[in-house]
Amino acid sequence: MITLLNIETATKNCSVSLSVDGQLVKLQEIAEENFSHAEKLHVFIEAVLASVGKTLKDLDGIAISQGPGSYTGLRIGVSSVKGLCYGLSIPMIAVDTLEVLARAVPYTDGLIVPMIDARRMEVFASVFDQTYQQLQPIEAVVIDENSFQELRQVDKVYFVGDGAAKCEEILKQDNFTFLSKIVYPSAKEMVTISYQKYINKEFVDVAYFEPFYLKDFVMATKKNK
Repeated sequence: MITLLNIETATKNCSVSLSVDGQLVKLQEIAEENFSHAEKLHVFIEAVLASVGKTLKDLDGIAISQGPGSYTGLRIGVSSVKGLCYGLSIPMIAVDTLEVLARAVPYTDGLIVPMIDARRMEVFASVFDQTYQQLQPIEAVVIDENSFQELRQVDKVYFVGDGAAKCEEILKQDNFTFLSKIVYPSAKEMVTISYQKYINKEFVDVAYFEPFYLKDFVMATKKNK
């Protein structure tokens, strides 16, 4: 049996799940306005393991949501997973946060645009097809009435995430649907991704891995110019 711990801290949602052979066994999460990741993460890890009679020594690997997202949330999650993987001598798996968010969409008849709030009218966004394959690279997008024009001929487009809420009043296309109940990425949707990456031995280097700070990269590029 392949037992994996999945940790999602890229947004306000502090989320931990346990999976066995690619199936969700236990999930614990909470989304709070004031980030509580530092206080809750290790408590959730212990609770999830204890609830099914397992310990850290039973883990075959740990997956972390790599971003983009909150600088603080990502740092807490990544540093915690690095410490655990190093101490336990088990693989570390990195999962794209926007793919995690996209996989919460249950429909299979259109494209998916997961969005994470980057403050003001900016979002971190990408585009996925109905099989959750990424069609466009992740980018920081400043939303206006001309955003996502290339998707206006698609039959159905589903927007999800905390970044999508502030776009609904601006993006008024008939084929655009905003799924307001899907707000934050969850470790629940990490299960399938992390299991497949473990099978394929797609691991990251514990010593050198860094979260995907898209906004920091964009800001640095502008400054250099």
